[in-house]
Order: sequence, then structure tokens, then C-alpha cells
Amino acid sequence: MYAVIETGGKQYRVSPGQELLIEKLPVDEGNEYTFDRLLMVVDDNGQPIVGEPYVNGATAVGTVVRQERGEKILVFKYKAKSNYRRRQGHRQYLTRVRIDRIDATV
Repeated sequence: MYAVIETGGKQYRVSPGQELLIEKLPVDEGNEYTFDRLLMVVDDNGQPIVGEPYVNGATAVGTVVRQERGEKILVFKYKAKSNYRRRQGHRQYLTRVRIDRIDATV
């Protein structure tokens, strides 16, 4: 069984037991978080349930493993012939979540 969830403006294909790194969630480590915006659920028989846009009554429950930060990316601005250079770094806040179960009572 797997599902396609939407969180942080992105879509992820998740299955129970999988860990994924997503945009920061306002949840402490060790607590559960319920994803209710499931776009599609595929059951154990391979039958898909497609939402319009979301599947009604379907949820994915995950446990927050850790709050962390991503790799540093460099933002460099440059204008030719005018001696203009600016360098800035950025590290995105991320949340590591382990999917525990997918409930699709449709």
C-alpha cells in the first residue's frame, strides 16, 4: 500500500515504514503528525483511489523523527563591470518523518 501526499507545496510517494525529509512542520520530535491531503491511495491489491483533488477520509500518520537543517546553498549576485558582488548562504529548516500507517476508509 502506498499513497501520494501533498505537504509544503510538494508531492511525495509514501509507504508505511518509509522516512522522508520534508519542509519544516510545527511539531516536536517524537510526536505524531497526520497528513490529510492525500492525492491518491493504492491499496494492497493495486487498486488506485484518486482524489478530486484529495481522497475523502484518507490519512497518513507519521512520527516526527528529527528537526534538522538541509545542506548550505550559496546565493551569489554579480553584475559585470560595476564591481558588484554579494554572497549569501542559506540552510533550509527540514523535518524528518517516518510514515507509520496509511488509513484509507473509502
